[in-house]
Amino acid sequence: MVFYSMLISALSQGMLYAPMALGVFVTFRILKTPDLTVDGSFVFGMTVCATVTIAGHPVLALFSGAAAGALAGFFTALLQTKLKIEPILSGILVASGLYTINYAVLGGQSNLYLQYTTVNSVGAAVNEASPTIYKNFASLFNGISSPYLDSNAQVLILTLVIVVLLTAILGVFFFTRPGMAIRATGDNEEMVRSSSINADLTRTAGVMLANALVALSGALLCEQQRYADLNSGSSMLVMGLASVIIGQVISGDRGIVGGLISAVAGSLLYRIIIQAAYMIDMPSYAVKLLSTLIVAAALAVPLLKKKLGPGQKGGGSI
Repeated sequence: MVFYSMLISALSQGMLYAPMALGVFVTFRILKTPDLTVDGSFVFGMTVCATVTIAGHPVLALFSGAAAGALAGFFTALLQTKLKIEPILSGILVASGLYTINYAVLGGQSNLYLQYTTVNSVGAAVNEASPTIYKNFASLFNGISSPYLDSNAQVLILTLVIVVLLTAILGVFFFTRPGMAIRATGDNEEMVRSSSINADLTRTAGVMLANALVALSGALLCEQQRYADLNSGSSMLVMGLASVIIGQVISGDRGIVGGLISAVAGSLLYRIIIQAAYMIDMPSYAVKLLSTLIVAAALAVPLLKKKLGPGQKGGGSI
């Protein structure tokens, strides 16, 4: 039962971060552009989601969070396409600016709990937990007493449905004309420009889509943990890269749909590895180092396969 609880907890966390992995996949694998906006847009989606959720609209909060991420992606793409600033620097500038914006959205504090003030029956002001999609979904299981349907399992079920729908929509989108234009921009931007397609527009759309996915992940995490934290975006890019790279190492190059699925699978496997590290009493401050080692190891796998694999004909001549 302990192993089951650990596995479900890891899978539920992996699903929450899966949209972020999909967003990183869009920028790094489809657009082939390093986008460092991730750490900022993740928190931007979280903070906007928190304020809308407290207002009593948990579903709208997810869309608002994703829209906030798309807005962040728009400014990143604007710096890249109109001001001709390098993609890495553009992401750093926007992510840095978002720190102040996120601080302002949170009301000048570093965290914000999903609760609102109301008056009880005796006229005293009390704090009450705001409704979230996970809280509403959990109410469907009232009266069901099962160790296999705990809070983590409920989070996993609902988030799985969301991620599956999201992956399916993306899989279809990238075979439409706009989606194929984004793919072509990543493959050969000069060819796209010579074909009278507005490459700046397609790149902007791709970066906005990627950051909307990242921010949606932040919004989902916000509603699951029931608070927004200004420092939650730390190392999100490393986590997203680890998910994408692990998924690609496992599945190989299987096209767009395969890449989307492998990014989700990589997010799940990454969280299982992190959860296993906690199980062996690894200190929390060492998790970032572990994440870096995972990314480095995953990046080294293709080279090792090439060196150790078959194909050295003639005994390997010098």
